[in-house]
Amino acid sequence: MYKVWNFLSEYSLLLIGGALVALVWANLDPHGYHDFVEYVLIDDFIIGHAHYDEAGEVHRTLTLHYLVNDVGMAFFFFIAGKEVWEAIILENGSLRGRKAATPLIATIGGMAGPVAVYLGLAAFLGSDVYDAVARGWAIPTATDIAFSYLVGRMVFGAGHPAVRFLLLLAIADDAAGLIILAVFYPSGELAPQWLLLSAGAALAAFVLFNWLPRRLDRGNQARPNSTWVRKRLSFWPYAIAGALSWYGFQEAGLHPALGLLPVIPAIPHADRAFGIFADAERFLHDLLNDIEHMLKQPVEVILFFFGLANAGVEFAAIGTPTWLVLAGLLVGKPVGIFLFGWLASGPLKLGLPVGMRMADLFVLGCVAAIGFTVALFVASVAFEAGPVQDAAKMGALFSFGAAAMSVIAGILFRVQKQHG
Repeated sequence: MYKVWNFLSEYSLLLIGGALVALVWANLDPHGYHDFVEYVLIDDFIIGHAHYDEAGEVHRTLTLHYLVNDVGMAFFFFIAGKEVWEAIILENGSLRGRKAATPLIATIGGMAGPVAVYLGLAAFLGSDVYDAVARGWAIPTATDIAFSYLVGRMVFGAGHPAVRFLLLLAIADDAAGLIILAVFYPSGELAPQWLLLSAGAALAAFVLFNWLPRRLDRGNQARPNSTWVRKRLSFWPYAIAGALSWYGFQEAGLHPALGLLPVIPAIPHADRAFGIFADAERFLHDLLNDIEHMLKQPVEVILFFFGLANAGVEFAAIGTPTWLVLAGLLVGKPVGIFLFGWLASGPLKLGLPVGMRMADLFVLGCVAAIGFTVALFVASVAFEAGPVQDAAKMGALFSFGAAAMSVIAGILFRVQKQHG
């Protein structure tokens, strides 16, 4: 198994550092914290939070929170989207063929289980509670790739097949999460005609700077046109297309943090996959991998500020949404992953990876219950700023309890660590 990039552990540390600073700051000086997060950088700008004046005209205000969540996080989702794209379309892609079938089916259970627990408990508590929290159903469907990977290594050891299974599940979970964000959580009134700008920018970048140079170079091993485009223009045509696509998403009412995704298929990529976040990718110099390498350190900084801008919740905000999110993650995740994984490996006869037991699958489900990054993000878009959003965010933060639960489950089910 290839070593996973240190990027995962590095961004985890910065992310959790930002979250801890936010928690301490928000509880010691809540007014100062919220004034900082909502600080207006530019008023009446072309990007930012939309609001309407008395005449019904739209104005946008660029705040620090918008800059982090809607602009900066687009680069994080670009990296996640790049890994999903390669896993699907490249030779040896991790999400292709029979080897990915059981993790993908387990992923469905890992999303359906939390939704069923979250909404079921909310309905049990009464219609008032259900109406107040139902919009947050997607919060506990998230699995944090970085933290779950680190805990998975601690529980199973780096060489255990369950760790690779976990990575496949987490990246598939992220792919489904991107779709959920786009479909169920628009950022404003929908204006789908603006998506033509996103699609057109991506298509133009692909045709003019990827397909056409290769077409002109047919039969010429020197590839002069492709070489000229790669050396002289580099990533700039795709950066411009990305900016246009991002703006199209904002104006279309979709969450702009997803705005770079349409451009990923337009960028020249490797011929084969080495695995999700594989260490071997650092030796690849196709443009798509070069862009990912370039974004690595900026995204680490962005994730620090994401933690800082989103995890500042007062402990007094703990309430019913907290426990619903937590129940969805800590109960719904492992049960859903286990049941659907059993269905895939048993009745459907798709099997588990060699060396992995059904008991390991349940422990893996406990590890996948760490929602943190994406759960925080979904909470911030599912609810308006206020008590319900803060309580839901606290549930996402408390999902770190899944780490302790995973260690205990590993001991009880006698997981045999495999180092390598």
